[in-house]
Amino acid sequence: MRLAAFAFLEDRLFEGAEETVSFEVLRRGFTFRGQRVPLLGPQGIFKPAVLPAIPLTIATAPPKRGKPAPYDDVAGPDGTLLYRYRGTDPMHHENVGLRTAIDRQAPLIYLRGIVPGRYLPEWPVYIVRDDPEHLTFRVSIDDHAVFATGSLSGDEGADARRAYVTVQASHRLHQARFRERVLRAYRECCAICRLRHRELLDATHILPDKHPQGDPVVSNGLSLCKLHHAAYDRHILGIRPDCRIDVRMDILEEIDGPMLLHGLQGFQGQPLILPRQSKDQPNREYLAERYELFLRAG
Repeated sequence: MRLAAFAFLEDRLFEGAEETVSFEVLRRGFTFRGQRVPLLGPQGIFKPAVLPAIPLTIATAPPKRGKPAPYDDVAGPDGTLLYRYRGTDPMHHENVGLRTAIDRQAPLIYLRGIVPGRYLPEWPVYIVRDDPEHLTFRVSIDDHAVFATGSLSGDEGADARRAYVTVQASHRLHQARFRERVLRAYRECCAICRLRHRELLDATHILPDKHPQGDPVVSNGLSLCKLHHAAYDRHILGIRPDCRIDVRMDILEEIDGPMLLHGLQGFQGQPLILPRQSKDQPNREYLAERYELFLRAG
């Protein structure tokens, strides 16, 4: 049944070309041998009725607006993530279930809240250590590909591999949160052409994440379709500090059919579609710095 749950998530992510899954999909779940198996319950630790003892999923809620990210965002020095007990009783049946998962090395799914209504699923994850003094478990994330080979636990190098994968998963979590917040601020449409297919939208950094001010915050992001994201990154088009679009001169002068005309040239001088809330709108100083790069490239 756990393999069926992993395959279900793999299919949902592939179908939607997404990294995240909606609350509705997780609550609805899938059918296994004639029984419905939801993947998310009212509490963080969830065991569907068809499983006898060990939970199938653990979940963390998305951070609240204006609040810092929850405790599980950063991998500890041992390459694991913290996961809180259910309540304060170590013998609560859900905590006992996770302790059993340690003994049996059972793989679980970790549903990490991104924004309200969307979760980033990670699997297989393992509960590797119990810390009753601090009412926490330690969680380690393994690699999909290794799991698919049948090397579920105990293989040589598993600890080092899982530590690496867990750290990478934390980076992926931050990027997924950035994408969801930017797309939500821009009402899930491209700020240039208004395309509304979220599978074709990217959260584009104004200043890159390697820049000292390139933080993954909404004011350093733009919701762009894949065409306009690529054009922005390659300085084919630029965005002025007044949030109007400039197309590079050689592109404006080029003659190459309707796609060039309507996909790029036609947006010369047009205003961006902006978020409703001023705090989510592009930082004008960031736009100015990025626009200088566009001018140099032209």
